[in-house]
Amino acid sequence: MAHLKLPGISAVGCAVMLLLGGVVHAQSVAGSAQDIEARLEALNQEVMAQKKRLVHLESIQQQFTGQKLLLESLERRVAEQQVALDSLRGTASWDILAAQRGAGKPRTGEAELLAQAQSSETAPVGQAPSTSGRPPEVAPLFEQPGVLTPQGRYVLEPSLQYGYSSSNRVALVGYTIIPALLIGLIDVREVKRNTLTAALSGRFGITNRLELEARVPYVYRTDSNVEREFGVGSAAANVFSANGLHVGDVELGARYQLNDGGVDKPFYIGTLRFKTRTGKDPFDVMTDCRQRCLDNTSGTGLPLDLPTGSGFNSLQAGLTVLYPSDPAVFFGSVTYTHNFSRDNVSRLVLNGEREYLGTIAPGSVVGFNFGMGLALNEKSSFSLGYDHSAVGRTEMNGVVVAGSVRTQLATLLLGYSYRLSPKTTLNVSVGAGLTRDTPDVSLTIRLPMTF
Repeated sequence: MAHLKLPGISAVGCAVMLLLGGVVHAQSVAGSAQDIEARLEALNQEVMAQKKRLVHLESIQQQFTGQKLLLESLERRVAEQQVALDSLRGTASWDILAAQRGAGKPRTGEAELLAQAQSSETAPVGQAPSTSGRPPEVAPLFEQPGVLTPQGRYVLEPSLQYGYSSSNRVALVGYTIIPALLIGLIDVREVKRNTLTAALSGRFGITNRLELEARVPYVYRTDSNVEREFGVGSAAANVFSANGLHVGDVELGARYQLNDGGVDKPFYIGTLRFKTRTGKDPFDVMTDCRQRCLDNTSGTGLPLDLPTGSGFNSLQAGLTVLYPSDPAVFFGSVTYTHNFSRDNVSRLVLNGEREYLGTIAPGSVVGFNFGMGLALNEKSSFSLGYDHSAVGRTEMNGVVVAGSVRTQLATLLLGYSYRLSPKTTLNVSVGAGLTRDTPDVSLTIRLPMTF
């Protein structure tokens, strides 16, 4: 019987062992599934973290692109501001500056990023970039400005100019017995001249390279001659004064920019100017001569009323060069003026009589000037320059007028400019004569206004 019970016990034990083994296997399988789920969860969290990092990197990249575009925009605006204002710092347009710095213009699709970057600024900087290179402005010293008027814009420029000149002349007519004794006439004459010219100039930009100009002056002149003759029984000084008030010679001009300049590249501007003879003619004012002034002169020979024009039409052609070289701008020009002759000219003398002179041909004028402009800040600048003109001899009926010589006019100029508003600038220049034939001092005030 013991032999019969053993197999029964073994079967129960085996069943128990099998049951325990299944439980253990099920627990092992369940543990493995939990490990896999935990690993998957960890991987999902890591993927989400990487996505967040990627989004953050994309945001940083967009911010970097926006800041880069903003920097490029500011560079363009700074370049344009330095050209458009009276900075005289000799910089070029954005295209030249970008080529030097290796910066490009905004690409398609980046305009929104640039707008977002600019919107974060509290105030605008500079001015809009220009589409074409323009020569820099300088404080004007000479009659012609340095910068052309933009296309479709016009400039009105009222101006006031004052000039003063004086000269002394001593004429000796006679002969000497010994070096210390003169037999004859000594004529001492002192001339003082004041000229005040009020003018209105208008300039209009046909294109960004071509402008037209017109200038209408109104002139007031006064001359005072102090004479003292010795050897005629009187030592008293005689004063002879005259004045004139009338419209001056109207001028019409055109200026054209010949090339595109830039940093260390000159700008060339061609000029053409025509001067009329709308002013009071010097041959129509009455001269203090009873019958004639050429031979057997009777009277002082001086005009009783001063002319306000030259009496001759003239045409001037010139070339102006501006060379930007940071922080200064160098400029200069050469001009040639041809004065047209007049036929059948006669002069008005006392008693309403006319003295026939014939054909008068004034000499041509060759001139040049040069100077330098420098910016003090973004609103003000000053310039220093030199102007020289050589006036040819005058001919009458094909013969050089007696006493007519080539005249040299030289002036040292100092100018200052201050921007009162974005459209209005105050320009002041002072000139000092360096030769006896040049006015002693001249003062010019201009107020160009852009519309």
